[in-house]
Amino acid sequence: MSADIRNIAVIAHVDHGKTTLVDAMLKQTHTFRENENEMQQERIMDSNDLEREKGITILSKNTSVFYKGVKINIIDTPGHADFGGEVERVLNMADGALLIVDAAEGPLSQTKFVLKKALEFGLKIILVINKIDRKDARVAEVIRDTENLFLTVVADDDLLDFPVIYAIGRDGKTFDKMPESMEEKGDTTPLFEKILSYIPSARVKVDKPFQMQISAFDKNEYLGNLALGRISQGKVRKNDFVSLITPAQKLVGNYRIEKMYVNEGIKKVEATEAESGEIVYLAGISDIKIGETITDTHFQVALPTINISEPTIKASFGPNTSVFARDEAKFLTSRELKQRLLEEVETNLGMKVEDDKTDSIRMIVAGRGELHLAILIEKLRREGYAMEVGKPEVIYKIVEGKTLEPFSEVIIIVPDNFVGVVTTEMGKRKSQMLDMVSDEKMGTKATYRISERNALGLRSKLMTDTRGSVAITFLSLGYELKGDDLKRERNGVLIADKSGKALSFGLDIAQKRGITFVEPTEGVYEGQIVGLRPVIGDLEINVCKGKQLTNMRSSGNDDAIILAPAVKYSIEEALDFIESDELIDVTSKSVRLRKKFLTRIDRTRAGRKG
Repeated sequence: MSADIRNIAVIAHVDHGKTTLVDAMLKQTHTFRENENEMQQERIMDSNDLEREKGITILSKNTSVFYKGVKINIIDTPGHADFGGEVERVLNMADGALLIVDAAEGPLSQTKFVLKKALEFGLKIILVINKIDRKDARVAEVIRDTENLFLTVVADDDLLDFPVIYAIGRDGKTFDKMPESMEEKGDTTPLFEKILSYIPSARVKVDKPFQMQISAFDKNEYLGNLALGRISQGKVRKNDFVSLITPAQKLVGNYRIEKMYVNEGIKKVEATEAESGEIVYLAGISDIKIGETITDTHFQVALPTINISEPTIKASFGPNTSVFARDEAKFLTSRELKQRLLEEVETNLGMKVEDDKTDSIRMIVAGRGELHLAILIEKLRREGYAMEVGKPEVIYKIVEGKTLEPFSEVIIIVPDNFVGVVTTEMGKRKSQMLDMVSDEKMGTKATYRISERNALGLRSKLMTDTRGSVAITFLSLGYELKGDDLKRERNGVLIADKSGKALSFGLDIAQKRGITFVEPTEGVYEGQIVGLRPVIGDLEINVCKGKQLTNMRSSGNDDAIILAPAVKYSIEEALDFIESDELIDVTSKSVRLRKKFLTRIDRTRAGRKG
């Protein structure tokens, strides 16, 4: 056991270089042997397949390094606003935080969110200006902007005085002062020295009775759920008896610690004893919930509950009724889907699940944004679940007879030649411009206030309109009076009126009426959305139609048909695309779009009822 401990969280806006900097800290403290795979690996902490594919951190992770005999526990947190719940539930394990800010982009929406949360927990902040080697870096302005951000969110003046470290995280270099040349040699020593001198020791109240709040749990196929948390006071040993207490100070039960683990690098190492300040995994406690407290049996006092921001968006999830579901997925029933969703909310604190009051076999899933829901859907899909997902809707509140809706601050960074595109779109969505600044290196940075209802689909729309050159970030502003309704009409869709396999001849006819979503020989079913029209109004079409063959016209004539590639939507794009009478058909192998009512007769009846 180390003589001393420092616990630090690494917080930042998405893509500002948190995970890369943690890589350098792990490698340069010789956490791995030279011949281990991790020494050649990038984004070591992003072990999840989805994280590697999307290039973002989704789940908070724990690791540790040793520097000068001191154990430094590092908590890597997500940088995307939709996964803010992951940040909120783990910050209570830290005493300090590395706030990583991009030297060109400066502090953005999520920077403000994570900094505010860290300061609420009283964490001491070390500001790390990362990517100082960027050609468009503007270090002095970014430090000034970050100082102004501190002034707007800090409540304790003592936290206004913070040290600054300059970094090129990709190269594993940190500096106490701005280097004269980017070619200067460097390593992570200045950062580690600052952590030891500025972040307080976590070894406090060692002689007090044991107390630890559960911040997360880790699944183990042999031991069940392992309770993860920071020991607030006292010490715990293997085979000790402990009590589990709810935030309402109610005793759940008494249990024996069967096994315990601590982090060493990215691995869990079995331990027999741990003291105050250590982050531990405890086995032997059944039915644990995040936010509960594990204590000495003679000191049954719960720690304050973990406050998590509420979800702002919801969508309906139900079993997949597609003709392809049985062949393309493992878990098909509403019972299996419901059980898995209820398991998810045990650890995904920013998400809520409840029964759909209008349909007994469906569930309403609420999250922090479209990406939050899209990642959940993709995760379940990869696990073998089939489902149908409805159009996302914002969650309203009624307070004193008035309807409130969630609002967000959105920061948009875009090249100057696309500013007109952005301002036009934001005007259509009834947003309020708060600020706009232009920089010859960065481009234009515009800040808007917008209702989340009017912001649905904004990301994919601006990505398309600016050819992928826009950066968009959101920060929740809470609930305000419901604003004006936004009249939006998507163009009509092409609906398959027959089931079968799409053929080139039928798709050629469809492409004369719009863009198509399916390839030749791809299976389709009646009621599936197979394309998008350039005009308002849906159109039924037979994409399974083949050319009539005669003696004069042989099948060889089909070779002359040249089709445009099918458009394929990601899950997040599909959530933006569908209307209230449509669903996303999700299986392990495919993502399709469909009408809620598959036959023309059923759609007509539903229209009459509406």
